[in-house]
Amino acid sequence: MTKEELKHLVLKQIDLNKEAIISIGNDIFNHPELGFKEFRTSKLVSDRLKAMGLYCEEGLAITGVKARAKGKQSKANVMIMGELDAVVCPLHPNADTNTGAAHSCGHHSQIASMLGAAMGLVPFMEYLDGDVTFVAVPAEEYVEMEYRERLKSEGKIEFFGGKQVFIRLGLLDDVDMGMMIHSHAGVEDRKFLLSCDSSGFIGKIIKFTGKEAHAGAEPFEGINALNAAALSLMAINAQRETFKDSDRIRVHPIITKGGDLVNIVPADVRMEPYVRGRTIDAVVSASEKVNRAIHGSTMAIGAQVEITEIPGYLPLIQNEKMTELFGENVKNLLGPDSILTGYELMGATDAGDVSSIMPFMHISTGGYSGIAHSKTFTICDEEMAYVMPARAMATTVIDLLWNGAGEALKIKENYKPKFNKESYIAFWNSFQKMK
Repeated sequence: MTKEELKHLVLKQIDLNKEAIISIGNDIFNHPELGFKEFRTSKLVSDRLKAMGLYCEEGLAITGVKARAKGKQSKANVMIMGELDAVVCPLHPNADTNTGAAHSCGHHSQIASMLGAAMGLVPFMEYLDGDVTFVAVPAEEYVEMEYRERLKSEGKIEFFGGKQVFIRLGLLDDVDMGMMIHSHAGVEDRKFLLSCDSSGFIGKIIKFTGKEAHAGAEPFEGINALNAAALSLMAINAQRETFKDSDRIRVHPIITKGGDLVNIVPADVRMEPYVRGRTIDAVVSASEKVNRAIHGSTMAIGAQVEITEIPGYLPLIQNEKMTELFGENVKNLLGPDSILTGYELMGATDAGDVSSIMPFMHISTGGYSGIAHSKTFTICDEEMAYVMPARAMATTVIDLLWNGAGEALKIKENYKPKFNKESYIAFWNSFQKMK
């Protein structure tokens, strides 16, 4: 059998399961669950993988699922990943009325496409010289911080992103490289967006402490923590000209508590900012400037401040060779005009963390209308959103694992990781302390 003949058989198998793939996607869309709570979706995934004859590891990082399909030889192991969780968007027409969860980011499509690729590949693994691991991972959306803090205090997680927990627990140690897809809101055409990047970020929880006093009668007896916060915002803004345009630094704070009563000098004020940027070095540098601005402003007011840093996500590093192979398959499936490039995204994903330890590809897809994370987000082309990514990923896996898994082994050999597992954990642990 030739490689092209195998691709034909795999694509035919995916097409035979087209309606099942779409049904899975729509089912998950109508039953959204928030991060580390995706029990229904997790069971759906494991049931489908087991039905294909695969052994499933379940309950990984609370709700994650992992299954490995063995090839003729196990010279390399390629991962296809999908995310289980929804985002909070209570105004979405398909939102859960109790939790406000809604799939207004398209993660349901990832799971459907991952399972669709499995439906195509699993019957033909004997023709490949490597293995394929199918992973459903929880909690990509960085939400419900109090809940995740509680999970952390209970020893159930260490970091707040599902892929981060997977890395820390060694659940990706046996994987050589990985891929996944993601929706791109507002691209309604049958297009794939290649080589898109994303930012990294560090989160902060800031507590300003002043001194209460009567705001009308004796404000001079108090220390205004809100003034310390306000001055901090101005000081952070004064740093903006020191940020290089190429680093794409974004600092976006909110004040979550501005005091207790209007007639009392604010003594307890809370602020939460993210510091985002194109590279982790730029993020760390900007983060230090933000801390300096906060400490200096607080000192000027005579207040006290505690800055608790929270590990965010790392910037995404797209593997060029994997992307090239994927692009060629897209052209064969949809034609030469089906590829868009050059999109710079300021959002963040813990797929960036995975890309820092292994070759990784994170492809954006069309077939969606509306605005991401909003009530308008929806699928306008089910085949493009659910089925076409399965076709493109499956055929790319064949390229990687054909003929002694030569392409996969070359990619693995040429990849220079930003971190190994140990240095990755140490890096993020360094931010889990008060500044």
